[in-house]
Amino acid sequence: MDVNQVAELGKFVEQLKSNPSILHDPSLNFFKEYLQSLEAQVPKEKTEKDNEDKAETKPSSSPKHDDDDEIIESDVELDNSDVVEPDDDPPQPMGDPTVEVTDENRDAAQLLKKEALRETVRANFDEAIDHLTKAIMLDHTSANLYATRAHLFVAIQKPNAAIRDADMALQLNPDSAQGYKSRGVARSFLGQYEGAAADLREGSKLDYDEDIELKLKKVELNVKRIEEHRRKYQRLRKEKELQRAERERREQQEAQEREALSALKDGQVISIHSTSELEAKTKTAKKVSRLVIIYFTAAWCGPCRYMSPLYSNLATQHPKVVFLKVDIDEANDVAASWNISSVPTFCFIRDGKQVDKVVGADKGSLEQKIALHSSK
Repeated sequence: MDVNQVAELGKFVEQLKSNPSILHDPSLNFFKEYLQSLEAQVPKEKTEKDNEDKAETKPSSSPKHDDDDEIIESDVELDNSDVVEPDDDPPQPMGDPTVEVTDENRDAAQLLKKEALRETVRANFDEAIDHLTKAIMLDHTSANLYATRAHLFVAIQKPNAAIRDADMALQLNPDSAQGYKSRGVARSFLGQYEGAAADLREGSKLDYDEDIELKLKKVELNVKRIEEHRRKYQRLRKEKELQRAERERREQQEAQEREALSALKDGQVISIHSTSELEAKTKTAKKVSRLVIIYFTAAWCGPCRYMSPLYSNLATQHPKVVFLKVDIDEANDVAASWNISSVPTFCFIRDGKQVDKVVGADKGSLEQKIALHSSK
């Protein structure tokens, strides 16, 4: 068998490998039948319906970008050794603000407070709280009574109850040091470290306490970690936002460029009929860094009839160059603005400025200058 024929057969087999549907060409029926006689597996012919079904079943999804993913925050590594389970007891009794407090009531409340302090020394906190509750019912105007009971709720690790009493104490007396201290410790029991730090600082400022200072230092370490964690994820989210904004800007720019390119009609000669139309095309070409050639012609010009087919052929050969055509009789305002005195004239425009010119039916010079300027 001839070597050239073998080579041609080899090319044909490679073509079949890349596109087996060629076998279903009617002119190759003889070859397909031969393969089938050898019990070779011939792929089924795809019908138009198969293509439609494939198009229908293909999932439609927009391209996924890295900046589409939401940032999932990791847990902050905190020292939660002092955190306790929140107390969910019903709210403790509070004084009735509509009841008038008499001097006798205040005196009785103070006696009950002394009893509560004696029970506290004995570590009988429940009994002490009962005495203070009775005292509060007698004198609901005393911030000190609420702050003292809040301190006892902290001692038995009932942070929510302590916070309720501390809030009341601070409502009655905004300078209640014990109110701030008790609420600060209670908040730390609940893992509310930033609120705890603010309360403990204020309480220590009003009435310095070494134990509270130690507690504050421990809480502030957690606050520092929380703030660092927050700043980290704020920075990451900002970076994501910037990435997303940059992607959207690029996509918008690409869309504008595609729209501009479609208006430039690659490989075709575009007829210009007005100055505004010419300005629009040159601006669009400038956006996408395209060389523009303006061909000034006229119907009565003999050399133009020779150059026009050549110009159209050059447009096909150089699809990335914008080929414009102006009939000086139809668009004499355009010709006047470019000081055209003879035709054919070819003006070369780059970035909105004329960079070269060919006057006359000089085919070689035109081809040379297109090659020169389109390569830049």
